[in-house]
Amino acid sequence: MNKGIYIATSEPQSGKSIVAIGLMRMLLGRTPKVGYFRPIINDIPEGKSDNHINTIISHFDLQLSHDEAFAFMRSDYVKKINQGKESELIDTIIDKYKKLEDAFDFVLVEGTDFLGEGAAIELETNVNIAKNLAIPAIIVSSGSGKTMDKFIGDLQIAYDSFRDKDVEVLSIFANKVKKKNIDWVKKDITAYIETDVQINVIPLIESLNNPTIKEIAKELDAKTLFGKEHINNQTSSFKVGAMQLRNHLTHLDENCLIITPGDRADIILGALQANISSNYPKISGIVLTGGLKPEKPILRLIDGLSNIVPIISSKLGTFEVANQIGAVKSHIYADNQQKILTSIETFENNVDVDDLAKRLITFRTEGMTPRMFQYNLIQKAKKIRKHIVLPEGNEPRILQAVHNLQVMDIVDVTLLGDKKIINAIVKEFDLNIDNATIINPEKSHLYNDFVDTFYNLRKHKNVTIDIAKDIMKDHSYFGTMMVYKGLVDGMVSGSVNTTQHTIRPALQFIKTKPNVSVVSSVFFMCLEDRVSVFGDCAINPNPNAAQLAEIAISSAESSLAFGIEPKIAMLSYSSGTSGKGVDVDKVREATEIVKKKRPDLKIEGPIQYDAAVDMSVAKTKLPNSEVAGQASVLIFPDLNTGNNTYKAVQRETGALAIGPMLQGLNKPVNDLSRGCTVDDIFNTIILTAIQAQDQ
Repeated sequence: MNKGIYIATSEPQSGKSIVAIGLMRMLLGRTPKVGYFRPIINDIPEGKSDNHINTIISHFDLQLSHDEAFAFMRSDYVKKINQGKESELIDTIIDKYKKLEDAFDFVLVEGTDFLGEGAAIELETNVNIAKNLAIPAIIVSSGSGKTMDKFIGDLQIAYDSFRDKDVEVLSIFANKVKKKNIDWVKKDITAYIETDVQINVIPLIESLNNPTIKEIAKELDAKTLFGKEHINNQTSSFKVGAMQLRNHLTHLDENCLIITPGDRADIILGALQANISSNYPKISGIVLTGGLKPEKPILRLIDGLSNIVPIISSKLGTFEVANQIGAVKSHIYADNQQKILTSIETFENNVDVDDLAKRLITFRTEGMTPRMFQYNLIQKAKKIRKHIVLPEGNEPRILQAVHNLQVMDIVDVTLLGDKKIINAIVKEFDLNIDNATIINPEKSHLYNDFVDTFYNLRKHKNVTIDIAKDIMKDHSYFGTMMVYKGLVDGMVSGSVNTTQHTIRPALQFIKTKPNVSVVSSVFFMCLEDRVSVFGDCAINPNPNAAQLAEIAISSAESSLAFGIEPKIAMLSYSSGTSGKGVDVDKVREATEIVKKKRPDLKIEGPIQYDAAVDMSVAKTKLPNSEVAGQASVLIFPDLNTGNNTYKAVQRETGALAIGPMLQGLNKPVNDLSRGCTVDDIFNTIILTAIQAQDQ
C-alpha cells in the first residue's frame, strides 16, 4: 500500500516548493497525519535549520522535529559517495523514511535542490532514492526562459529516467509557464507523455518570483535601520536614485525598491513621502549604499514617521548592490505568510486536486481531524461563491482577514465604513483588499430605500420614519438589511460590537426559520484528533426542555452540513437513569422530545461529559449506548455550563474553537467575540458563506 510520494525536479529554481506546499495542504485535508522528509538538504550552519523543512513544519504544525525530517546534508552525502559508501547512504535514508512511515499515515518526500554537482548525477540520485523507498514520483519542471523543444526535452529525460528504473510517475507539473502558453504547453506534454500520467500546468506568478526585503538584506549582509515589521515586503523592481529628486520620482513603480547612497537625504525623504502620497506608487523599501547613513537630524525625522518601509544599509557600492539584487533568487520561508497563501491558492486553482488525491491516497480514514475539517471548509466555500458583508470595516483585524480571504480567493466581501479610514489602515498594514466593495451607509444610494423598508417592517412597533433614519445609520442594521434584501448572502460582526448589537437586527426582520422558535449557536471545537460540535455556548442563558431539544436538532443539522456525523450527547451531571432533580429532568425530557421529533438521530441523555467522549468510561456507565464514548455533538444544559466548558477545553487543550455560528435564522448572521483573532474572523466568514449555500 502506497504511503508516500517523491517530489523530484531536474533543475534548480523549478518552483517545487509551490508543489510541496500545495500537496501538503491537500493531503492534510484528506489524511489525519502527514509527515515530511528530505533525504538530502543543503549544508546549514550549526544551530540553523533547513528553510524548506522549517517552512513546512511550522506552517502546517507538523508533529515532527527538524532532525527527523532529513537524512544527510549535501556535503556529507557527497563525501560518502566519494568513499564508495552508497549502500550505507541508502540504508540510512530508508531507515529514517520508514520511521516516518510508521508514525504517519502518509509521507511527503521532497527531492534535492540541484545546487551542487551536475544535473545528470543529481537526477540519478533522486531516481535511486525514490526507487529504494518504493514510492511513486511527481516531476516538477520550470518553463521559465526555455524554448518549447528544450522544455519538453528536459521533461522527457526526467520522465524516462524514473520510468527506466520502474519508478511510477503519477503526475507532471509544468511550472512557471506564461499564461498565454498554458494550453499549448499542456497539449505538447500530453503528446509526449503516457496518457495515464496527470499533467498540470502552473502559470508564472510574479509575486512568488520577486524577492522580499528580508532576502535582499541577507544577500547583501545589510543592517535593517527602520521598518523591521515590514521586512517581508516583496519587490517588483529596483530603481537607482542617482538623479535629482524631481526626475527620480517620475521613475517610481508599484512596490519598487529604491537603491541610493546613504547620504542622499533628498532621495530618501522624497521616496518616503511618495510612499504615503496617493499620487505616487507605494515603494517596498530603500537600500542605502556605501556604508553611509543619513545625518542625525534626518534619522530623527525618519524615526518619527509612521508606517516606515524597510530601510536597510549595505557597505557595498551602489553598482555592486544593484548587481547583487538583480541576481537574488526568491524563496518561500516560514514567516512570509503572503507567499505561502499565494502558493496554496496557485496550486489549488491550477491542479485537479481530487484526481491527484485519488492517485496518491490508497486508503480511507475514519473520523475528521481539525486540519481535514479546515481544509474541507475552504473547499466547500469555494464551490458556490458567496458574498458576505462586514459592518466593522474600520477594524484592522477585519481588514487583515479580508486580505487573507482575497489571497485565497474564497468569497466576495463588502465592508461598511469610511473609505479614507479603511484605505489608511490598509496602507499602514500593507494589505491588499482591492476586490472588496466599500460602502459608507449614510452616503450610500441604498440608504433611503433601507430607511423606507425598515420603517414599513417595524412601524407596528411604533418606529417612525425619523427613528428609521437614525437606526439605518447603524452599520449592524445597514448590513443586516443588505442580507434581508438579498444584496449579500450573509453578515459577520462582533469584533467591536456586542453580541446583542449584532443579533438584534436579525431577530427584528430576518427572523427565524419555519418551525424554529429559538436562535442558538454552536462552536466547532477542533481537538487534536477530532472535531466536536458544542451547543449552545453563546446565546441562550437557560433554555427549557423544548428549547434544549430544538438546540440539539439544529446542532445535529449543522454538524451534518459540515461533514460530521451527528452523535448527540445531552449533557448533565449524571448519566442514564441514576440522577434526579430539576436540572437533570429537563435534560431527560429534552432527550425524549428529540427522539420523538427526529427518530433518525442518534442521541443519548442525560450523560456526563466524560462518558460522552471517553470510551473506557462509557463502557462502565452506558455500555449499550451507540453514542457514549463517541459523541460528536455535545449539548450543554445552560449557557453558564456551555460557555465555561468550551473556554476551558480551548485553553487547557489548545483546541481551535471556530464560531460561534448562529443557527435558526432565515439567513446567516454570525457573531464574533470582541477578543477574536484574525484567524477567528477568517474562519467565521467561511462558515457564514457555507451556511449561505444551504439557504
